[in-house]
Amino acid sequence: MGTALEPIRLPDLAWQNEEVRAALRRRDVACLFRYVQHHSGASQARLAVQVGMTQSRVNEIINGRREVTRLDVFERIADGLNLPDPARRLLGLAPRTEGRHSTGSAFDLAAFPEIIRVFSDQSSATAEVQRSARSAAELDVLAVRGLGLLALRDSLLRQHLDRDGDEAPRLRVLLLDPNSPSAARRAAEIGESTESLAGGILLAEARLRELAEVGHVEVYRYTTVPVWRLIRLDRTLYVGTFDTDWEGHESATYKVLPTPYGPLYRGLRRQFEVLLDGAERVI
Repeated sequence: MGTALEPIRLPDLAWQNEEVRAALRRRDVACLFRYVQHHSGASQARLAVQVGMTQSRVNEIINGRREVTRLDVFERIADGLNLPDPARRLLGLAPRTEGRHSTGSAFDLAAFPEIIRVFSDQSSATAEVQRSARSAAELDVLAVRGLGLLALRDSLLRQHLDRDGDEAPRLRVLLLDPNSPSAARRAAEIGESTESLAGGILLAEARLRELAEVGHVEVYRYTTVPVWRLIRLDRTLYVGTFDTDWEGHESATYKVLPTPYGPLYRGLRRQFEVLLDGAERVI
């Protein structure tokens, strides 16, 4: 079982188990802790020491009485459990690099807290995003096809774009060009046919064309491989990622606000504008 001070190390193969991969994607720390206990024999006390928590806090998490939402805590858990880089990526964290050194205050999350909340996936953020969307004057969306965000009847934002006589928000949407090589690459990454992915994008455009009849809607096609998934509601960004292992709605979602010196918010806003400059407007 090991002493409380002995590091917890599972073989890399253990992190390829589909159960634990699913838990990492949805940031289910309770499931993750139970899995590690089962495969390593670690006690709650040993888990607590390794991830920098009290034993009572670990017990609360395992028994569903407390959830982990802070990015720095996810980092601490990943380091304490010695997650390999593929597992860290599923958890929504950057890969661990060898020879890391402490960073300066410009990248100190405590000094510049741009990321103020972390959601395990899109569904966890739904209620908050929809509340913000009801009153937002500007909406920017960067997606692959945007069906779950805008184009389906029960999609995340669609119901909040018609303000019942009030002025509709300005909506700018960047969707992946269905005829681009990047669309074929993305389809292969998620195990879908290119025709199916392209059809979803065209359906989204058709639905957005309907919205354009009653509101301020601009839709563009970009051609680069999708990486970021962005929803901007006025000055608030909700950010996820497209990776080879998951769809955007499965990604952890980060709520990002601008701060005086923080680079993240400004960089993501600029990314959207740069893509927009090189995109083809279709609506």
